[in-house]
Amino acid sequence: MMPYITVESGVLSDTQKEELIKQLTEISSEIMKIPQGFFVTTIKEVPDKNFGIGGKTIDKVQAEYIQTHNDQM
Repeated sequence: MMPYITVESGVLSDTQKEELIKQLTEISSEIMKIPQGFFVTTIKEVPDKNFGIGGKTIDKVQAEYIQTHNDQM
């Protein structure tokens, strides 16, 4: 068995990707009792304009959140 881990997210830094792959592999290996060398991990970055929540793209949701919370400061 070669477990395959896929993560879909917004844009991540190289450091975030490395840490995510490392920790997902370590914890999955521990839980599944399969050596880390058998795991394949991919990260699919999706631009914010390609994600939607509540009928709005993520970039618009983020902008509204920032504006709402800046107004409260």
